[in-house]
Amino acid sequence: MSNSADSPGTGSSPADTRRFRPVRVLTVAVFALAGLIFFTSFNTAKGTNIRTDASLLKLSDLIQERSHKNASLDDSNGALRDQVDSLAGRENGGSKAETAKVAALEKKAGTQPLKGKAVTVTLNDAPPNATAKLPGYPAPQPDYLVIHQQDLQAVVNALWLGGAQGIKVMDQRLISTSAVRCVGNTLILQGRVYSPPYKITAVGDPQKLQKALADSPAIQNYMVYVNVYGLGWKVEENGTVTLPGYSGTVDLHYAKPVE
Repeated sequence: MSNSADSPGTGSSPADTRRFRPVRVLTVAVFALAGLIFFTSFNTAKGTNIRTDASLLKLSDLIQERSHKNASLDDSNGALRDQVDSLAGRENGGSKAETAKVAALEKKAGTQPLKGKAVTVTLNDAPPNATAKLPGYPAPQPDYLVIHQQDLQAVVNALWLGGAQGIKVMDQRLISTSAVRCVGNTLILQGRVYSPPYKITAVGDPQKLQKALADSPAIQNYMVYVNVYGLGWKVEENGTVTLPGYSGTVDLHYAKPVE
């Protein structure tokens, strides 16, 4: 009986030795794909390390940079405003009544320092490992342990309702166009960025201010999280303090003079 074509030995033709082998084709395809990946990686990196973002400007870094720049511009704007006021005072030909009226308007606008008895409220995040301190409450979610925009707004609104003559959040005076906003775990106020603890100082009657805080439904709700999860809350009288005047810019589309 003769040997079959698949058997080793004599009788194999050249065509049999060049038989199609899928494994070889697959190997070539793998190497080609690897080359394409290396080329794409090189073209994307352009000489940088694509496994790290050290060469990229993080969003948080950009925010901090802009915050410092805005603070510097506010300081420069305040100094220029003082110079303008000084020059205007020397060239002022108006009457004493007109001067007094302008001063009263500046005081109401919040552009002048304000001195008086004050109350300071401090809000802070809870410890990251906080647990429910009272029975019947669920384990804390991440949102339960941080200060939110509505918490800061609740304090500011209560202090205004309690007759505050002026309010300072952190180191900035609030005016009618001020907006208290939070992005994540940071406060953005008039172009500057702040992290907790947040301090809010109001000039006014301390007893009325504290009563307004205690009567606020929003703050009463916040106090539940203080007692259960350990959010920070402190109210203290400061005696006599001086709030700074607002030194930033004002962008108004419509305005009506104060009567």
